[in-house]
Amino acid sequence: MQEIFGMIKMVAKSNATVLITGDSGTGKELVAQAIHSLSTRSKKKFLDINCGAIPRELLENELFGHERGAYTGADKRYVGSCERADGGTLFLDEISEMDPLLQVKLLRFLQERTFMRVGGNDPITVDVRIVAATNREILKDVKSGAFREDLYYRLNVVPIHIPPLRER
Repeated sequence: MQEIFGMIKMVAKSNATVLITGDSGTGKELVAQAIHSLSTRSKKKFLDINCGAIPRELLENELFGHERGAYTGADKRYVGSCERADGGTLFLDEISEMDPLLQVKLLRFLQERTFMRVGGNDPITVDVRIVAATNREILKDVKSGAFREDLYYRLNVVPIHIPPLRER
């Protein structure tokens, strides 16, 4: 755990994307919060999105927002998490649960740091640090095709593995 604490302090000083892996209940969100609180972004927002808890159809809207009239019931503009976290950190928990079609959009966002709201025409550029986490063996998902290999490598710039509680 001391090695992990040292890694958290080191990675917090950079803007590198971090992928945290480990069993459920090992403290992946706490690691993400520590990275944020020790970073230069600590005065800005830390937003936590659980990709496994939000229905697949709504996750794109939650991440990127929508314009008024984008679909039935969209009576006003909604600013998504990527935009709300501008200058801060966006924690994408359960990233391996993300739908493959949305993985493509997230990959583009990670590469360009721009996106469009659902129903929008104008690209929006933001400065957001991405920290992602999964409790699954994500490399198996990559090999099976359930998770995009290019997205995996874009997220796995700095890997941090949290050992199970039984090993601590």
